[in-house]
Amino acid sequence: MGVATARTVCLQGATGHQIDVQTDVSPGTVSTTLVGRADSALQEARDRCRMAVVNSGLTWPATRRITILLSPADLPKGGTHLDLAIAVSVLAAAGELPERCLEQTAFIGELTLSGGLRCVAGVLPMVLAAAERGVRRVFVPEPHAREAAMVPDLVVFGMRSLEQVVAELRGEEVPEAEPVAPMSGTRLLAWRGQERVEQLDMADLAGLEDTRYAVEVAAAGGHHLMLTGPKGAGKTSIAERIPTILPDLTPEESLELTAIHSLAGALEPGDGMLVRPPYSSPHHDASKVSIIGGGSGSVRPGELSRAHCGVLFLDEFPLFRTDVIEALRQPLESGEVVVARRDESVTLPARGMLVLASNPCPCGDYHPDARLSTCTCSEVRRRAYLARVGQPVTDRIDVVRHVTPVRPDRAADRFARSESSAEVRARVEAARLRQAARFAGRSWRLNGQAPGPVLEQEWPLAPRGRALLDEAQYAGSLTARGVVRVQRLAWTVADLAGVDRPGLDEVDTALRLRSGAPLLLATLQRRAG
Repeated sequence: MGVATARTVCLQGATGHQIDVQTDVSPGTVSTTLVGRADSALQEARDRCRMAVVNSGLTWPATRRITILLSPADLPKGGTHLDLAIAVSVLAAAGELPERCLEQTAFIGELTLSGGLRCVAGVLPMVLAAAERGVRRVFVPEPHAREAAMVPDLVVFGMRSLEQVVAELRGEEVPEAEPVAPMSGTRLLAWRGQERVEQLDMADLAGLEDTRYAVEVAAAGGHHLMLTGPKGAGKTSIAERIPTILPDLTPEESLELTAIHSLAGALEPGDGMLVRPPYSSPHHDASKVSIIGGGSGSVRPGELSRAHCGVLFLDEFPLFRTDVIEALRQPLESGEVVVARRDESVTLPARGMLVLASNPCPCGDYHPDARLSTCTCSEVRRRAYLARVGQPVTDRIDVVRHVTPVRPDRAADRFARSESSAEVRARVEAARLRQAARFAGRSWRLNGQAPGPVLEQEWPLAPRGRALLDEAQYAGSLTARGVVRVQRLAWTVADLAGVDRPGLDEVDTALRLRSGAPLLLATLQRRAG
């Protein structure tokens, strides 16, 4: 009898902390004590682990005093995934396992009373955190083996039961066991829509050259986009096709996004790395927690983080709850979601494209020209509808476009050619490669993420372009935040055009994209050329 330590990981958001499960088995009053700020689910682990050990045909030190410390003791801990580490630590302290077999090893998994292993959420970020702290092999439930194997230079054991884990640690033949049931209900409905979205193509859209160029700029630089216009103008059709012009994720982005979806419980057994940018379009009645993240117990990523490196489309934006609209301010500015509680503060990445769409009025039929308007809304109601969006949110949107319905003769023109998503994606990918080269070694990847002071100091605009931007600011048409966003847009316009430094034309285009003003014909002709 003695002391043994097994390792596992606890998550705070997407950040993993290594937990040392230290167990002491010694003479004294028979009891099992669990200390180290464990939540109620972990307190119940004492009974789960005891019955799992006994029903696996192993020996639980039932006549001894068992003290289990979850270290560091000041860190709040929760979740059932610590069961396996607790059981292994107790067995090692009782002399059932050699302690040396626990070195550089992490254990993740929930135990059933029969000794079987159950799936848990967040395996990939937990394994990533363990590897960063020197762990060289990890034991996980069998359905999570492929997920854990995404982390390089790590030996992964996918096991079905505690008995199999003990046999492997002892170097004995691993017995057969019942397969582990996969997590139920974890596949998000949004991913069913993802497959449908990937089948769409920009070539399906006739006309809309002005809006198509604005979407291309937003996609190339990772800029937030707002589409306004009457119902039926094509706002949703445009937004749904944005993922088709985005390039595949880089290996770093893919691993980061896959870890977020693992934390959300959205990966099914056999799923590999996510290589395509995600797309999500929640209903306007969605709650703040479902969009931003949070929840009771452990913090779960919301739609904003699940769309990291992809597209989050909020259709009918003025109809979203006020607390959702207001909560978007900080993520739009920083690219992160911070969920603060009394005992913890969790940071989740949220560097996706936010695409907003709104009608000009509640009925969607308003037109500035009274001859074309069939709107039945009163002026008071229309103003109240538009006021729900709020200036603080719109000031954080980079690109604004008013979408007008395509003329019937243009829509029926069989000879009018629309570019395919593949053609647009090639230009977007080339522009992103220019940004990757420019920002090599930085913590950001795209123009839309670059800090304003750094752009001003290291990548200033050409003098004539800067003068035009200063004029707009002095005229009061731009806030200080707006100036930074126009600088970012100008660099993206220059990257798409293959220009080394934004000048007068690029800044003028950026100002028009920012304000919603129509683009010059010369700009669209350069793009077509």
